[in-house]
Amino acid sequence: MKKAHFIGIAGKGMSAVALLLREAGWQISGSDEGFYPPVSDYLAKAGISFADGYKKENIHDDADMIVIGKNAKLVAESNEEVAAAFAWQKNLPAGRRVVSFPDVLNELTAKTDNIVVAGSYGKSTCTAALAWCLMHAGKDPSYFIGEITKGFDAHAHKGSGGVFVLEGDEYPSANWDTTSKFLRYHPHSVLLTSATHDHVNVYPTHEEYLSPFKKLIALLPSDGLLAVNAGEEHAFALSKNFAGTTVTYGMTPDAQWYPQNIKYGLITTFDLMNGGTKITELTTELLGAHNIENIVAVGALLLEKGLLTPEELAAGVASFEGVKRRMELLSPRSTIPVLEGFGSSYEKARSAMEAMKLHFPGRRLLVVFEPHTFTWRNRAALYRYDDVFAGADKVYIYEPASHGAGTHAQLTQEEIVSRVQAAGVDADAITDPDAALEIIGNELYSGDCVLLLTSGELGGLIKTLPAFAEKKFPA
Repeated sequence: MKKAHFIGIAGKGMSAVALLLREAGWQISGSDEGFYPPVSDYLAKAGISFADGYKKENIHDDADMIVIGKNAKLVAESNEEVAAAFAWQKNLPAGRRVVSFPDVLNELTAKTDNIVVAGSYGKSTCTAALAWCLMHAGKDPSYFIGEITKGFDAHAHKGSGGVFVLEGDEYPSANWDTTSKFLRYHPHSVLLTSATHDHVNVYPTHEEYLSPFKKLIALLPSDGLLAVNAGEEHAFALSKNFAGTTVTYGMTPDAQWYPQNIKYGLITTFDLMNGGTKITELTTELLGAHNIENIVAVGALLLEKGLLTPEELAAGVASFEGVKRRMELLSPRSTIPVLEGFGSSYEKARSAMEAMKLHFPGRRLLVVFEPHTFTWRNRAALYRYDDVFAGADKVYIYEPASHGAGTHAQLTQEEIVSRVQAAGVDADAITDPDAALEIIGNELYSGDCVLLLTSGELGGLIKTLPAFAEKKFPA
């Protein structure tokens, strides 16, 4: 049995690849700083051993491969386990190697029909929905999802079917390899949701950001398929570079695939249309117009490829529960809906805001926001605060995250709050995270709704505020 050791195994991508290798028959070990459910549960259930903390003793000579994650702490200069891994590679026979997890996926996808989902937003939801619909129809696909999903046994699986669904990330593969991750995945089909400028710490200009997407499309074979969002100008422009089959999707009849007769609610129904013809009626519990767009994208790709019938698609969509942290209701036992939205970019934040207004009309909307990603903390993004919170009745803003602050022009909390206030939105700074629950809890009234908007943890408020709402305002 081959053996692989993962340094940084608790990361979502790293743990997913570890699970894939385990299903392929490898013996897996790993290390990281801090293990938490559900990832720790996934690893334990798969029989994967893991050590808490990085130590050179975690490296064993009998390993066949060492996989190192892309994390600022995972560099040989400051991490003794990483240094030991590269020394291990240098001193042992050929064939034993140090790799990144995209390197592993490169090998696992060499002989499968690969669907790569790429874009600035919507990737996790679309990837999970594709995998779920195929799985629900008994196709047993392989899948790699970069977030924690609802209803799945885990966020990765090596299936017996020939299709492999992968969440494709434009971010660099490793600390020693700037190749975008998704360029390693042998795409036969690509679902391109968007290409709005993101990851400004890696791609300072929009043109630099678009470069890996152009390369991804260039990897498609002549008999491949590109499904592209016709409503996002940058993605649509990129699709012109592909000479093979391209299908468009969107929210209007300008696209080939689009929704019609949408009836929004906690359960939403709509007709899936193709060129003016109704294909099927779909029902979903996902919230927001952006999720209708995601489902249309999934339907367009699966039906164009002939992987599912319209009936199988409808059954899969109706039973799909979504992805954790993506418009997830955290207070089911309260009259005050507290939802978490993934606020890593402007587009994601706006989609979450619009979903709250759409599904909870007439309620006072309180937003708790943490500027966690470089996209929100960089001075070049200050103008984004002019309208991102339009429609909110009150916004609480946390201190910007500090990781990597010295590597770019970091905004201050005061600058962000002032900019939001200048846009006419009632905004306050949360200067003491330990007091946040009391401050926000005192502002809650029956009939309110709350959106927690972050890609971080809000100092634990993600758990404590929903519990407070359920206790003070029980359903």
